[in-house]
Amino acid sequence: MAASLAAAARRLRRAIRRSPAWRGPSHRPLSSEPPAAKASAVRAAFLNFFRDRHGHRLVPSASVRPRGDPSLLFVNAGMNQFKPIFLGTVDPRSEMAGFRRVANSQKCVRAGGRHNDLEDVGRDLSHHTFFEMLGNWAFGGEYFKEEACSMAWELLTQVYGIPTERLWVSYFDGDPKAGLEPDLETRDIWLSLGVPATRVLSFGPQENFWEMGNTGPCGPCTEIHYDLAGGVGAPQLVELWNLVFMQHNREADGSLQPLPQWHVDTGMGLERLVAVLQGKHSTYDTDLFSPLLHAIQQGCRAPPYLGRVGVADEGRTDTAYRVVADHIRTLSVCISDGVFPGMSGPPLVLRRILRRAVRFSMEILKAPPGFLGSLVPVVVETLGDAYPELQRNSAQISNLVLEDEAAFLASLERGRRIIDRTLRTLGPSDMFPAEVAWSLSLSGDLGLPLDMVELMLEEKGVQLDSTGLERLAQEAAQHQARQAEPVQKQGLWLDVHALGELQRQGVPPTDSSPKYNYSLRPNGSYEFGTCEAQVLQLYTEDGTAVASVGKGQRCGLLLDRTNFYAEQGGQASDRGYLVRVGQEDVLFPVARAQVCGGFILHEAVAPECLQIGDQVQLHVDKAWRLACMAKHTATHLLNWALRQTLGPGTEQQGSHLNPEQLRLDVTTQTALTPEQLRAVENTVQEAVQQDKPVYMEEVPLALTAQVPGLRCLDEVYPDPVRVVSVGVPVAHALDPASQAALQTSVELCCGTHLLRTGAVGDLVIIGDRQLSKGTTRLLAITGEQAQQARELGQNLAQEVKAATERLSQGSRDVAEALRLSKDIGRLIEAVDTSVMPQWQRRELLATLKMLQRRANTAIRKLQMGQAAKKTQELLERHLKGPLIVDTVSAESLSGAMPTFTAEAWALAVCSHMGGKAWGSRVVAQGTGSTTDLEAALSTARAYALSQL
Repeated sequence: MAASLAAAARRLRRAIRRSPAWRGPSHRPLSSEPPAAKASAVRAAFLNFFRDRHGHRLVPSASVRPRGDPSLLFVNAGMNQFKPIFLGTVDPRSEMAGFRRVANSQKCVRAGGRHNDLEDVGRDLSHHTFFEMLGNWAFGGEYFKEEACSMAWELLTQVYGIPTERLWVSYFDGDPKAGLEPDLETRDIWLSLGVPATRVLSFGPQENFWEMGNTGPCGPCTEIHYDLAGGVGAPQLVELWNLVFMQHNREADGSLQPLPQWHVDTGMGLERLVAVLQGKHSTYDTDLFSPLLHAIQQGCRAPPYLGRVGVADEGRTDTAYRVVADHIRTLSVCISDGVFPGMSGPPLVLRRILRRAVRFSMEILKAPPGFLGSLVPVVVETLGDAYPELQRNSAQISNLVLEDEAAFLASLERGRRIIDRTLRTLGPSDMFPAEVAWSLSLSGDLGLPLDMVELMLEEKGVQLDSTGLERLAQEAAQHQARQAEPVQKQGLWLDVHALGELQRQGVPPTDSSPKYNYSLRPNGSYEFGTCEAQVLQLYTEDGTAVASVGKGQRCGLLLDRTNFYAEQGGQASDRGYLVRVGQEDVLFPVARAQVCGGFILHEAVAPECLQIGDQVQLHVDKAWRLACMAKHTATHLLNWALRQTLGPGTEQQGSHLNPEQLRLDVTTQTALTPEQLRAVENTVQEAVQQDKPVYMEEVPLALTAQVPGLRCLDEVYPDPVRVVSVGVPVAHALDPASQAALQTSVELCCGTHLLRTGAVGDLVIIGDRQLSKGTTRLLAITGEQAQQARELGQNLAQEVKAATERLSQGSRDVAEALRLSKDIGRLIEAVDTSVMPQWQRRELLATLKMLQRRANTAIRKLQMGQAAKKTQELLERHLKGPLIVDTVSAESLSGAMPTFTAEAWALAVCSHMGGKAWGSRVVAQGTGSTTDLEAALSTARAYALSQL
């Protein structure tokens, strides 16, 4: 008996490791229970269970855009928004710092990056790029293994009514290499809850030890599995719920250290749970997807969905159903959270998802144009009650999907024409050029998936130069790496152990309120007070806590209070210096300040010994701070001006500022026009010239919840929260009846600001570009820099005006016309690269490009006249004889018509004859073979006319 049980356990371990997907269409119910409630009721039952029976706080789903986490493309697990708690970096004044036991349903996207299910979607009955993660958490030891397992078992068996005989569990079997013992405590908990020993299995770290990443909090986990077979034949187990017990921290050297505080982190996929409760063998057969599948059939008039996979899915019809249904859910959720299809990062992933959905709907389901956008209301109807942002942004989602679908179809048609044109230039054995395929691809100009390009070439019997394509991909990756924004060097940091030790010692968070202690003198200058503080802790460069540091040592200082602004909210950190009280002639330079879980760490270099207990006096760099204050207030004014100009739907997506410039990312339906850019600048200038007072006040966070027009970001704010209001006292601005926040700039903000707007001086937007469809990045400067930019813009405008007048007067000869063309080219480069108003840059470039076209036309006319005259002279000089031997000056050829070269002309003609050509811009020769000389001459004429 024992041997047979051991053999069965080994078979089950192998089965679980394979993580079988739903096996295929079947009409046998998974449970003998009556049909379960709808998915919405399943979700509600989970949340109500933890709130009502076990006192959990329900928190909303975070956006699928990761909040301050560059390691993620998308939020891919319920725990992502709680990382600050796990890492110990949560702001102690924030609402999150008070979380003890919480539950929610989190929107998750797994496409791109480490967790990428994109290419698997459609191939089977279980993979999704978007899914909902039901989870409950206990922080700081609020409860641990016994309570977590008991709650999970109670919910599954008593609330959802899943038969206990269908449930199996697994636990961590230990890892001798890491010095980890088996988690026998969890095993015994399951046994005490009545799970038979034959259905309690143990696994190693690959299956039952969960890690956040290469470093960070981690711990053993226990999984609850459901038996699809239901006792008929061999068990078919699928994971339902994963309960993680965070006890350890993976250090940078790979070792494991105990966490100062233990946490519980659980996650259960709603789609799979609903499939179990509704007796379905596929998540696509549940009511989360059936309305979409029905709408797809109605919109495409395709055969009904039958749930087939693999070779049984003839024509891949059911695969297409699943792809389209999954992808439109992902698109709707991402766009509602401010992620739009674009050219890099998450927007590029979303672009690929959209185009994959269009391909399957168009090629396989034969969907009509605009079909994909018509599915958005079905998604909103299915998910909108749980995630209201879908309802609020329904029209925007539909419009963006429709626009990008239309753009893709246009690109597809253009791509076919380019392929056909290229094929006409190739010989019978030539491979399709990698450069052309790359220009067609998602990484190139047209945005066609490479596998689609390969399929189009395969249909025409042409092989792609895959080696060249791989080379281009590598070059593009290297270029992107060089062009990427420089990553700021990571400074000293307090890790989870250092923070835990400070909390254990009862060290209070740093009092940073002195950073707001500054005033405006009658003469318009600012006075920044000093701050006296005590050294509470010192850290070496590797984060080790020490009692003192020596001469020349780079170190981190933790003080009881500070007037330094620590980098956060997009504002750069202060810099400056500190001195020991009584020894003011020895300066300790402070390069930056960072906030770590409510503690402000100052990065400094010690010119002399410094030790715990020393009294110090801090001095901020006044010019640096004032420049940051001006940029931050200007950012608020710019944000407000954009909403005034473009409408209330314009939302800030992020910002960053330093003394040199500010950057603001905002949602926009289309790229801003020069007129809109100029109007935004004028609105800011008006507020600056009025020298409005800037009011700042801390208020309870709850008071800001229902204020119309109040600007806030998807961030965790402290409570109380600081409100910055331009021109209107905070109390009046927060009065919902006043509507003041709709008329002026009112934002939640912890940054430092000017006390009056006049000190901004001026603001000039010097750059704008679309990061993705619907998101624009603006760059701006203020003060004297802005004035200089305006002056330079005016000077360049005068030069453009002069060039226009020269062109209108006409050129006497080719040489003069060429000089004007070159001058216009130099002007184009100057306007394109100068720091000047962006609206003016765009207008001048449009004018210059028009002038360039007119100048080239004038050159061609002069050259044709010159050529005609020269030809006549030659004919008159050589009236007799069978040939003409003479000279023609090449001066006029040196700068004319750079795209119409002799070599390109010869190549076009000789390629038509199956030959080749070579030469230079001025003279070329070639060979070829043809029986139709007139056709070759026609090719030569057609090419020349197309270039002139």
